[in-house]
Amino acid sequence: MADLSVEFCGVKFQNPTVLASGILGVTASSLKNVVRNGAGGVTTKSIWLKENIGHANPTMFGTDSYFLNAVGLSDAGVKKAQEETFPEYLKDKPAPIIGNIVESTIDGFAELTEAIDKCGPDIIELNLGCPNVEGAHGKPFSCVAGDAAAVVKACRARTKRPLIVKLTPNVSDIASVAVACAEAGADGFCAINTLYGMGIDINMRQPVLKNRSGGLSGPGIKPSAVKAVHDIYKATKLPIIATGGVMNGEDAIEMMMAGGVLVGIGTMVYYRGAEGFAEVVREMEEWCDKEGVKDLKEIIGCAVK
Repeated sequence: MADLSVEFCGVKFQNPTVLASGILGVTASSLKNVVRNGAGGVTTKSIWLKENIGHANPTMFGTDSYFLNAVGLSDAGVKKAQEETFPEYLKDKPAPIIGNIVESTIDGFAELTEAIDKCGPDIIELNLGCPNVEGAHGKPFSCVAGDAAAVVKACRARTKRPLIVKLTPNVSDIASVAVACAEAGADGFCAINTLYGMGIDINMRQPVLKNRSGGLSGPGIKPSAVKAVHDIYKATKLPIIATGGVMNGEDAIEMMMAGGVLVGIGTMVYYRGAEGFAEVVREMEEWCDKEGVKDLKEIIGCAVK
């Protein structure tokens, strides 16, 4: 059998699948359940300094090809993470945990980084590019290279833990944003966040989401994710959590060939359930055995020239 363990920013993962932020990551018990179902690591739902209500229902809509969400990054605030989520998860930590954080100002990001650092995550992930809160909190930081770099620099000064940046694909040149973040002190990336999307109920003659538009995920966005991961890896050579449209083991292998070290999985749960993590890992093992791959290091970035 192939060795599916990988090391990301100095942290060892038993397999490369990681629960993406925003899916089943509200409580410690839900995070542990994902690991029991085969995930190699987990990412918390985006954490704010203070409570963020999010958007009104309906906030989610899915088809066989895509999924829309405009939850709006609802969260109880960092106090819950400090008092409940992290202490409960770390009691008998089953796998590495990534603390995803989000704020609307640079100073807020810096303060939140320091607060999350004390919680004990293995890695801190800066959510700089969620599309479904644009307008409520201004344009996402990762839309402008200089803005993204300023956030990274401020946060880098507040922690010595591995610091990665979750980037939006809704830009003309994601690689240039990644380079700016790397120069400011980022240790790696998570890419991609969701694309912009909208659906209209033709019978009701109105958008299906109360927020009108939302973040687009699911099978249909995988080619965009592969391209972005490829471009970021080629430009920076830093480790990436390759995320977007991964539904099965072959999708995960493709993401790793584009430069991903870990593979973020979220919307897959809508289609295959939490048990889909173990199935994806098994499918990766089967592919590796068929192709004679003994170690995933053999394929990471192999398609990047």
